[in-house]
Amino acid sequence: MAHSVLVVDDASFMRMMIKDILEKNDFTIAGEAKDGQEAVDLYKETTPDLVTLDITMPEKDGIAALKEIQAFHPEAKVIMCSAMGQQSMVIDAIQAGAKDFIVKPFQADRVLEAINKTLS
Repeated sequence: MAHSVLVVDDASFMRMMIKDILEKNDFTIAGEAKDGQEAVDLYKETTPDLVTLDITMPEKDGIAALKEIQAFHPEAKVIMCSAMGQQSMVIDAIQAGAKDFIVKPFQADRVLEAINKTLS
């Protein structure tokens, strides 16, 4: 059975790029969200196998959304995606429970490597 992934990014073209990579590699898209609050709500509805989560978003940022998802489901598998490869944000994300971190702009093979490693 294909793994389901919730794709979260405030930029629609980034969501499209990630979805394209996933669909070409037999993943199912559980849903997509444009901000942290939408991500938390959709996660609770769909309980996907994995979440790709942007950090800088309106309403609720990715770190806050990650913490809420982890509180709701401690086993949640979340990979952070952000153009800001600042070390402090990476550390905050990992400490909050993220399984991996992808820096934008990313290559498809890096996205797949992070997802496959996290799901295995």
